Amino acid sequence: MSVRTMNSESLRQAMVDQLAADHADKGLMLRPEVEAAMRTVPRELFTPGLPLEEAYENRAVITKRRGEENISSVSAPFLIAEMLGQAADALGGLKGRHVLEVGSGGYNASLLRELVGAAGSVTTIDIDPDVTDRAVECLKAAGYDDVRVVCADAEHPVEAGRRYDLIIVTAGAWDIPPAWREQLTDIGVLVVPLRTFGMTRSWALRRAGGGLVSVSDRQCGFVPVQGDGAYDVQYVDVADGVHLRLDEGQRLDSPGLDGLLETPRQEAWAGVSLPPPTVLADLDMCLATRITDAGQQFVVLTAQDAAISSGVVAPSWRFGTPAVLHEGTLAYRSELRWTGDAFDLGAYAHGPATSAAAEAAQRMVEHMRAWVNAGCPAPVLHVLPAQTPDGDLPAGTAVDKRHSRLVLAFTTEGRES
Repeated sequence: MSVRTMNSESLRQAMVDQLAADHADKGLMLRPEVEAAMRTVPRELFTPGLPLEEAYENRAVITKRRGEENISSVSAPFLIAEMLGQAADALGGLKGRHVLEVGSGGYNASLLRELVGAAGSVTTIDIDPDVTDRAVECLKAAGYDDVRVVCADAEHPVEAGRRYDLIIVTAGAWDIPPAWREQLTDIGVLVVPLRTFGMTRSWALRRAGGGLVSVSDRQCGFVPVQGDGAYDVQYVDVADGVHLRLDEGQRLDSPGLDGLLETPRQEAWAGVSLPPPTVLADLDMCLATRITDAGQQFVVLTAQDAAISSGVVAPSWRFGTPAVLHEGTLAYRSELRWTGDAFDLGAYAHGPATSAAAEAAQRMVEHMRAWVNAGCPAPVLHVLPAQTPDGDLPAGTAVDKRHSRLVLAFTTEGRES
């Protein structure tokens, strides 16, 4: 055995050991078959040219850029493991299943090939010929040349009449095209990173009547879907290094944002004491629905490190913090306030009128407190065809897309971990 193979083996085992520990910290379990697959597949064969140690870091590896935009990657191992776990949980295992992967990094397809076994099959599709050519080469080098690689736009059916037990999407989607639902078997599951209210979650969805309903979700981030399913996100500058992310065709209600963050910061706290395993991604989605239902404009605040270190903003997460714009005032979920091993939730607000900003911060923490008092409910996503009448929608907050009407509701029951 060569030194390189020995190093690859030890690095791979260490990576998976860390994944199992990370899952446990999140209250999740790394499924044994997913763990076995990740201990088997050599990730470095899907990251050629990258130093071996970097191939086994727990992060995404960008494989293609267009200008400054990342358009293809080998996903982070922790996220791959979580999404494969979502799929296996929803289907009761993947052995013998027939799988369509949308987005062809190659590594995830090889893991799926290990999981489905000899009786199953894996087809992977990508719109970019550079990506599919690379996937073919990497899969062959790793010994998985029985994975079918297709270069086409996955917005449309891959093969007439073909259906799959699992469709797993490894690119950030804005909507769910009819082809994905139609290509599922009757017991089929769709696992998709779907952007709603400017925030992306990996949803595991099952058939429910004429639509789909979620059985689990995970916070995630992916390079965006290309082709006919693409949808641009808009960013509006608030200050140097601070932006508001708009989605669902939003337009700003507030005409001027220059200097807004230079006004005195007002703050409010929910007065709660929460343990670290609390799923704050669920809170963020709940804030989006409550703010929208209240007739106010929900947006997502993003910030660069320099803006945070200089004190311009102190968001809960610099890559996407829930925020609300209302009558010239901006409020957002703040960094946590820790006392020992528990934390409180807060909101910061800025506006030309101090009293209005203070009220905005207070309103936001009232939404947070309501979520805590309800038992920190998890979101349930319903996906129905775009033509579904209002009267046929389930209870919840509706979001209209090109092909779908999404409805988000919240429950403390039935969540799969």
